[in-house]
Amino acid sequence: MRLLLTRPVFEAERTAAALRARGHEVAFAPMLEIEHIPDVSIGAGPWSAVLMTSGNAARAIAEHPQHDRLASLRCFAVGAQTAAAAKRAGFNDVVSANGDGGDLAKVILQHVASDAEPLLYLAGDDRARDMAAELAPAGLRLEIVVIYRAKAAAHFATEINDGLRSGRFDGVLHYSRRSTEIFVACARESNVTAAAAGLKHFCLSRRASEPLSDIGATQIAVAARPDEAAMLELIS
Repeated sequence: MRLLLTRPVFEAERTAAALRARGHEVAFAPMLEIEHIPDVSIGAGPWSAVLMTSGNAARAIAEHPQHDRLASLRCFAVGAQTAAAAKRAGFNDVVSANGDGGDLAKVILQHVASDAEPLLYLAGDDRARDMAAELAPAGLRLEIVVIYRAKAAAHFATEINDGLRSGRFDGVLHYSRRSTEIFVACARESNVTAAAAGLKHFCLSRRASEPLSDIGATQIAVAARPDEAAMLELIS
């Protein structure tokens, strides 16, 4: 298949390699550009652990002056890819929820006592779930530090527009509700809505698939689990 990858390029490179190994052709159409915030104030702590829901947080903290102090803490990661990024960033004690934000909250509740010091959530500026609200009923406190921003694409690149108009692509991979919303907006901006709707849409979660109804997409497949391995299993 000829596929579009909508992840930020750094993350998409790994996915592209896996898809090419399976015989697929890949083009990059990143819907988000990640910008680290290297001078953000982390605070004084103390914290019981670090929480990450994206590998972007791990890559951002790796460049921060307070990295060494935080890397000694346990890190709770939403899934395997985020956990791997945390380990590459120098965190040795990493616990992966292997799921979504709800699974992460459950794992944290299993490991952290209600009277523990707050958890430090290294987050992006746009978050799909309110992790503080999910942990608060158990008495757990969360301190949120926005350590990266995700800037939305305003339009498709020329080669992507041309490819959509000419029918060069067969499918597209969607990883979050926000990036799917941006994909839909770009399709409208470029007047290629019908072509975009006609693709096969492979989605990490049901939530990521929801904006596709706005353009009348009908070929939508949702991964059985919210991880990339399950997503790639959808693609024949």
